[in-house]
Amino acid sequence: MPQSARPNQFALLGQRRFAPFFWTQFGGAGNDNLFKFAFTVMVAYRAEAASALSTGLMVNLIAALYILPFVLFSATSGQLADKYDKAVLMRRVKTLEIAIMALALWGFVTANVPALLACAFGMGLHSTLFGPAKYAYLPQHVNSAELTGANGMTEMGTFVAILLGNLAGGLVMTFDRGPLIAGLACVAVALLGWTAARFIPPTAAVDPQLRINWNPFTETARNLRLAAADRTVLQALLAISWMWFYGVAFLTQFPVFAKDVLGGNEAVASLLLAVFSIGIALGSVACEWLARGRVEIGLVPLGAIGMTAFGIDLYFATLHLPHEAVLQDVLPFVRDPAHWRVMLDLFLLSASAGIYSVPLYALIQHHTPATHRSRVIAANNILNAIYMVVCSGYCAALLVAGVSVPALLLSVALLNAVAALWLIWRQPLYGQRFLAWARQRA
Repeated sequence: MPQSARPNQFALLGQRRFAPFFWTQFGGAGNDNLFKFAFTVMVAYRAEAASALSTGLMVNLIAALYILPFVLFSATSGQLADKYDKAVLMRRVKTLEIAIMALALWGFVTANVPALLACAFGMGLHSTLFGPAKYAYLPQHVNSAELTGANGMTEMGTFVAILLGNLAGGLVMTFDRGPLIAGLACVAVALLGWTAARFIPPTAAVDPQLRINWNPFTETARNLRLAAADRTVLQALLAISWMWFYGVAFLTQFPVFAKDVLGGNEAVASLLLAVFSIGIALGSVACEWLARGRVEIGLVPLGAIGMTAFGIDLYFATLHLPHEAVLQDVLPFVRDPAHWRVMLDLFLLSASAGIYSVPLYALIQHHTPATHRSRVIAANNILNAIYMVVCSGYCAALLVAGVSVPALLLSVALLNAVAALWLIWRQPLYGQRFLAWARQRA
């Protein structure tokens, strides 16, 4: 494995040990969101896709069906990634993706909503199976000096793919034959991902004698116990799951935030999504430079400070915004200096979230024994799903109680400060490493 005094994370894109893996996971993340957003737009705007359920309920049903496999099958996927060659497993998952997207093509063309709902569950299963292999793959192919950069590149690719998938899903549905184009695009992306996966190098099984426990409930409990056995790893898992709570709170409010608070139309909501996604992507790739080639957990408090500080400033930036009689499109919105502070806060808080999360993933990969690394990552996926569901309930409860969207987001930013202080209290090394990092940078 090549070593260098100063790792260059972008150089990994020219190496077989990383590039095929990167483009495989990039395509999967993009296809997830292309499909989900195209399906959501179809349900919301096309009469032929009408169902007995309201549009709002259908949108939430799509999201729920996508998340459900993470709860049910993460434990099983962690076992599979520990027992088998991860490259082989990823190739089989991409084959499954082609089958799911072929069904989605038929569902889009025939406006068959039950078939498309089945595909939403299927793509959730695809991501569930891929996740543990994805994060456990990296420590087997990059050295510790490259681990932060490789995770930063992976997170950057994921969020750029999410952004492009959402934008493409909305764009193709503006055409008269949008459902057909969406279905064909989903199949094409799946085929490209399958092709990239052919080039992923062999990745030896770490526990080939493992006996698979197919009971998802008992195995989920076992995975959580595995994670809890190491306090350092458990606290990192909880910290990552909190980041997903924080992120989901902001992402789910963008449509209402854009319309009711900023006076913007659907295109403005897409702009906010773009700013947020690019912020996380750039924050993620900045970690390698900030960490100087180390697994540097001192960056976690730095990211947490930004997540709270810019989240608080976002609230104050919305207090005296002008309200137009007609919803603004992107160009008038961007031309208005009153909105620049809002966009800057969103960019900086999301960049801070990238800086916060990447060292935590690297810590888990570096600190967890290879024999059960995938199962610990599966436990992380389970916790992430739980936190996202709790976040949805928390946001819904505040909105029903009459709390404004800016106040809701302010509450999440303040809760983030509490979560960060709890993490430092339970594991003082985070604070110590942050102070040491700050002194070195001074």
